[in-house]
Amino acid sequence: MRPSPPPDLLSIADLGPDLAAIVRRASEWKAERRRRRTAVALAGRTLALVFEKSSTRTRVSFEVAMYELGGHAIFLSSRDLQLGRGETIADTGRVLSRYVDAIAYRAMRHDDERALAAGATVPVLNALDDREHPFQVVADLLTLYEAWGGRFGGRRLAFIGDGNNVCNSLALGAALVGLDFVAASPAGYASPPEVQQEAKRLAAASGARIEWTTSPEAAARGADALYTDVWVSMGDEAETDARMRAFDGYRIDAALLAQAAPHVRVLHDLPAHRGLEITDDVIDGPQSLVWEQAENRLHANKAVLEYFLAPRLASRGRAVPRRTGIVRRSAPHRRRRPRVR
Repeated sequence: MRPSPPPDLLSIADLGPDLAAIVRRASEWKAERRRRRTAVALAGRTLALVFEKSSTRTRVSFEVAMYELGGHAIFLSSRDLQLGRGETIADTGRVLSRYVDAIAYRAMRHDDERALAAGATVPVLNALDDREHPFQVVADLLTLYEAWGGRFGGRRLAFIGDGNNVCNSLALGAALVGLDFVAASPAGYASPPEVQQEAKRLAAASGARIEWTTSPEAAARGADALYTDVWVSMGDEAETDARMRAFDGYRIDAALLAQAAPHVRVLHDLPAHRGLEITDDVIDGPQSLVWEQAENRLHANKAVLEYFLAPRLASRGRAVPRRTGIVRRSAPHRRRRPRVR
């Protein structure tokens, strides 16, 4: 891994070439938990969970991850903070940095994520916004890593549905680890051009093939894994009727499953709207990895939190503490950050 982690995790692309090692580390944390071993990797560390959107998996997996690593998480909804009374996001970041070692922010807007990071002097970790969902995709890659025996090369992941935050992070994450990726979305609902360009740039280095299409059948044909998400994400409720019409036919059902490889596996980041983007027989069927995928949020969170709060280097195959990148609880506000973001 790099000598020190990036200042923040606003995009999964911030993990760069370290992403594959983080996925492997998440697999190790999963094995440790099943052996019922305790850990103190983050003893004395505190994580603030600033949430503007409701959550099941994200909140629970973060709180359990910090507890099982020996640290502590503080949940703060937007109603618990002074943001609702006019305090700026940047000022909130400055204040929280005096108390905690990192901030996980589940935001409505990516611009607000960046504003918090600009004010904070501790790592700001994107727990979801309207542009990306990096922690989810680390868990997704862990799920496929386990299903495919630890190899991404030569495999193909097809995403069927909205070019939303999950699709964006999947494209970037797949490009980083060398996994071929294709997304099928209706016209007007694909990932933003800048995301597509960045994914293809990263793929040029890893050898992955990254594509976008409007045909679910073309995307699914021969795919090793199919992935879908809700048609109406949080914040898009005003577009519900238009989206229901646009996405009709973009569901993973038995007919679409038949287009994929015989060994295909199915993923959904949940919550699922059964009968819309995915049918009951598929999500509950033998090809589904959805519930393993949900569990893997916990193990992925541990690996990423460790990466930012207790970074380590491999030395002759042995993990050793690294001096750089450690956030000192006694004076977290002294951690240096670039002035221009």
